[in-house]
Amino acid sequence: MELVVTEPAHATEPPSPEASAGQALSEDETIPGINSLDDIKRVLEAVLLASAGPLTLAELKKAFTVELTSDFVRRALESLQEDWQGRGVELVSVAEGWRFQTRTEIQEHLDRLNPEKPPKYSRAVLETLAIIVYRQPVTRGDIEEIRGVAVSSQIIKVLEERGWIESVGHKDVPGRPALYATTKRFLSDLGLRSLAELPPLPEVARDLFEDVPLDIEAEGVDVLAEAAETELDAGAMAQVIEPQEPGLSAPDAQHA
Repeated sequence: MELVVTEPAHATEPPSPEASAGQALSEDETIPGINSLDDIKRVLEAVLLASAGPLTLAELKKAFTVELTSDFVRRALESLQEDWQGRGVELVSVAEGWRFQTRTEIQEHLDRLNPEKPPKYSRAVLETLAIIVYRQPVTRGDIEEIRGVAVSSQIIKVLEERGWIESVGHKDVPGRPALYATTKRFLSDLGLRSLAELPPLPEVARDLFEDVPLDIEAEGVDVLAEAAETELDAGAMAQVIEPQEPGLSAPDAQHA
């Protein structure tokens, strides 16, 4: 694994990732308190475990006194991922960065310690979220046209406070209404890195609300499908969304 430092300029060409993995750093590459790849992984491990949320590569690089390349840090994280295989906790990469999280199969045991149920969401909130997820960016008027009923400002506020949607601009029409799209946090809550990884709609519904029990759990999936299929046919809904940066507007042509 290659370690890159800013000084000295005359440093010799580093060994290949395969040759350097686990070996001691050279004198020119010395980092205080760090002598090997394992030391670097321990720092990354501690920083991530102590963090309240995901951390990007840029944020993780700040933990070191010399400049490490993003590729080096990424490779170290991938090696750390392997170290945690088979444990109750796993290291994953999501839209907001890297984080440690409990494995899905362990969740039921954690729920026994914390039986308090999260907030439940209404049918209207689910429909609105489904439309934004699969038709973003959209205006409140667009959502109302698809749903066939008015969308209250409270529904938008609920989704914004949850951190799942945000205003990403304004539509170039009279009144310049706000355009809404999903956030990186929304993707992170689903365990995704980009919109391109969104699964078919029914799977999204089940994954998204797995930790948000609903009185209409089974019905909720159908509600989401109905909301989206008002505008899109079944074939269109099965297509994977084109990759784009979370929170940014997609080309208008895709949302005409």
